[in-house]
Amino acid sequence: MKPIRAIISVYDKEGIVDLAKVLTEHKIEILATSKTADMLKQAGIPIVEVSKFTDAEEILGGRVKTLHPKIAGGILSFRKDNAVEPIDIVVCNLYPFEESLKKNLTLEQMVEMVDIGGVTLLRAGAKNYAHVAVVPDKKFYPMIINELKEKKEITIETRQLLALKAFEIVAHYDSVIQEYFYNQFQSVDFAEYYTKTYLKSMPLRYGENPHQKAFYYTDPFSNFNMKQLQGKEISYNNLLDVEAVLSIVEDFTDLTCAIVKHNSPCGVACAETMKDAYLKALESDSKSAFGGIVAFNRTVDQETAQEMTKIFLEVIIAPSFTPEALAVLKSKKNLRVIEYTGQTSKMLIRNCLGGILMQDKDTIKEDTKDWKVMSNRQPTPYELAELEFAWKVTKFVKSNAIVLSKNKTTIGIGGGQTSRVDSAEIAIRKAQGKLDGAVMASDGFFPFRDSVDLAAQNGIKAIVEPGGSLGDKQVMQAANENNIALLFTGIRHFRH
Repeated sequence: MKPIRAIISVYDKEGIVDLAKVLTEHKIEILATSKTADMLKQAGIPIVEVSKFTDAEEILGGRVKTLHPKIAGGILSFRKDNAVEPIDIVVCNLYPFEESLKKNLTLEQMVEMVDIGGVTLLRAGAKNYAHVAVVPDKKFYPMIINELKEKKEITIETRQLLALKAFEIVAHYDSVIQEYFYNQFQSVDFAEYYTKTYLKSMPLRYGENPHQKAFYYTDPFSNFNMKQLQGKEISYNNLLDVEAVLSIVEDFTDLTCAIVKHNSPCGVACAETMKDAYLKALESDSKSAFGGIVAFNRTVDQETAQEMTKIFLEVIIAPSFTPEALAVLKSKKNLRVIEYTGQTSKMLIRNCLGGILMQDKDTIKEDTKDWKVMSNRQPTPYELAELEFAWKVTKFVKSNAIVLSKNKTTIGIGGGQTSRVDSAEIAIRKAQGKLDGAVMASDGFFPFRDSVDLAAQNGIKAIVEPGGSLGDKQVMQAANENNIALLFTGIRHFRH
């Protein structure tokens, strides 16, 4: 296709002069909208203003520039109708609606960032790729320049590629706008039609396993950001574990450290200092912590960094690191060190049976005052605080989940078992030597008394669980026989 006419209407004008010069060198007539036209004229490039081409002035303060039959017809024509003046190249980029999300603009201001004419140009150009080259982004200018210089035309293969990119950009643009207005106007929790757009953000070496391909896409509406300060390329599995470990520490207001391995916590602790929180979390299950992912909800200092260099870790992530801490961690050149801001996703989405499952995150705020004491013995203030800590952690352990804790530190975690008593046995085995005076939390109810009897045999003094089982009376009887404080929350925390 040897082009004879192009239309240029761009918000981002970077690189447009260089492109226009090449178009002119190849005797391609340029149509341009007002501000673009002014810029090209100042660069000495001959242009025809769109208003002159259409014999219709821009109206509504520039809201309507290119919405005209002569423009649409020129782009969409089959090139057999000599009455229509063809437009062979469409160069257009859109109002920066997505970028404007970060500026805290008013609803009225955001409305003005919704591009109408530009989207129409891109869709029309992409639809008629058989005759038109649509250029939807400045990153494609070199492609057009090189092809014109080398081949004097724009090939069908290039036009097809550009059409695909234009449709991608328009779909993404419309999806961002839809989500913005859904957030502004929504009256129901879940939309009838779910459209969501993500941006290709980070290449990953491979997926969950080396034979799987993977890429990281980001949500334009998320306030979560992370910056890798050092270390090897982050992996697919690393990102899953980072999501898991951050979900834990952001659920606590106290200074907290969590260690995760294969998406499961192996240690969580609250303390007065970062160093103590880390050492307590590590002590919870130091064997499993080897090669783990560590997260903090406060700044990491030098002392804490020095402790973390003593074992092999994959990732350390925190809101910030002191310069002294970073200097220490540099001795581990492969260790991934990441700073983050914002929160993890509030909505959970999973592929399932040819569709997706959506649910809001398990972030319910609970008050221990709403828990019911089901045993003869009341919990002590210490036990109640400890039960609250352990209960929080159960949310992040794969069901069936049992968490044992002492002094705001997990001492044994059992999860992912199809039998609840099996999870209890695993947690107790991991906590051997530390069980006296410990408490137990279970993400679901106990169907039988066996887990309570097992807890009593190992010195556990208080238990919290949702309740609601047909076997509750047996469970309560076991607690009373062993002088265990038993509390029901009325809420469960399954995790599949």
